[in-house]
Amino acid sequence: MKTRAKLIGLSAVVLALGIGTYGFHARSEELGGFAPPFMRHAMGGTSMMHDGMVGGMMGMALDSATMAQLRVIHTLFVNHDRIKRSVTNLPNGIRTVTESDDPQIAALLKTHVADMMERVGAGDDPGLPIESEALHSIFRDKDKIHTSVETTANGVIVVQTSDDPKAVAELQEHAAQVTDFAEQGMRALHTAMMKNFGGAMGSPDTQ
Repeated sequence: MKTRAKLIGLSAVVLALGIGTYGFHARSEELGGFAPPFMRHAMGGTSMMHDGMVGGMMGMALDSATMAQLRVIHTLFVNHDRIKRSVTNLPNGIRTVTESDDPQIAALLKTHVADMMERVGAGDDPGLPIESEALHSIFRDKDKIHTSVETTANGVIVVQTSDDPKAVAELQEHAAQVTDFAEQGMRALHTAMMKNFGGAMGSPDTQ
């Protein structure tokens, strides 16, 4: 049952990120031609977004705030070559600088970081299939993490620290994953989805 839920969730996220029935062919090259059977079926179906919710055959509803955040994430993935990012691993956490010379992308970076920090602070993990286990752990360990955010003209500087070695490792792993997203864009999204999807299929307790 968990595997089925993961498939449904992954398909819904693919559609939400703009890789739908009409958009897939335009995106397929960016994804390296990736289109597993369940996704091709979904893309040929009747799923739709209505009033900020993913409905139809996907069977997974996303609230309007999450949908808006997914649209921002999609834009950042597509425009990853306009993003500059550096990460410094600290003894007790990370310091990241993420910026863009494009004013619109810079504004979206600030929006995305603010949205994510609000969600983490509230423990509001949307549980999307594009999330890594490190990010899920950060949601769970939010009370062990201290975060400061500084906005710059072109983006954001984030410092996150913790006295818990496990939380520090989670922060550093997630920061590295975000750097992959910034460097590789949609190809890194494809890799992340397939890693999470494959993990779900390969684990006995997900059947």
